Amino acid sequence: MLIVADPSLHLGNNFVAGANKANYHVKNVNEPRDFRVDIWEDIASAFDGATCVRCGGTLHAIRGSEVGHIFKLGTRYSEALGATFLDAEGVARPMLMGCYGIGIGRIMATLVEQSHDEKGIIWPFSIAPYHVALLGLDLDKPEPGAAAEQLYTELTDAGVEVLYDDRAESAGVKFNDADLVGLPLRVVVSKRSLKNGGIELKLRSQRVSRIVPMSEAVKVIQEEIRRGMMIG
Repeated sequence: MLIVADPSLHLGNNFVAGANKANYHVKNVNEPRDFRVDIWEDIASAFDGATCVRCGGTLHAIRGSEVGHIFKLGTRYSEALGATFLDAEGVARPMLMGCYGIGIGRIMATLVEQSHDEKGIIWPFSIAPYHVALLGLDLDKPEPGAAAEQLYTELTDAGVEVLYDDRAESAGVKFNDADLVGLPLRVVVSKRSLKNGGIELKLRSQRVSRIVPMSEAVKVIQEEIRRGMMIG
C-alpha cells in the first residue's frame, strides 16, 4: 500500500490514529516506529496556485472573515429533550440537530478590519454605538460651556444618540480619541467655532469640517444621520 504523509507530521508525536474498528483508537502512534511513509507531500492544506483535485482548475487564496457558525449537535440535546421522529419502520429515533448563528462581536471586528484609517475606526451609521461624538472645548468659559450643554440636551431630546466628551482634556486629546473611537459624525463646540458662527461639523470619513449655525445644528445633524443611515 502506498502511504503518503504531510510534512506537518514532523511537528508532533504520540498521535491518536484510527484502528479500523468502531469506537476504538490507537494512542501514541509515531513514525517510523508504528507506520512507514513512502512519499512526503504537502497534502494537508490547499495553497494559492494549487490544482483542484475535483475539476483540475487552479485554486486561489483570499482573505476572509468568519462572522457566522454552523454546529452539528448530533443527538445530544434531542435525546435529553425527548425530541424524536418515527422512521420508515415506525421506530422512534432522536432527531439529528444543528444550529447556526451570527456573532455580534465578530461582525464588529470584521467591520473595524474593513473600515478604518491610520487614526482609528470609521463606523458606518447603521451599526455605530453612537451616531454623534460631541466634543466640548473651552468648557471652563461660560459661552462654549453653556452652548455645548444646550446642544447635548437638544440632541438627546431629539432622539439623537450622542457621546458627549466633557472631560477636562486638551483639544488634541479629544480629537485623537474621537478619531480612534470612530463615531460617524463629529461635532465640536468651542470658543473658536462659536466665534466663526456656530458648531464645527465633520463626518469621520471626511478631512475637512464645516461651520453650522447653532440654530440649525440639530436639524443639520439629523439630516446627516438620515443620509448616513441610507448609505449604510
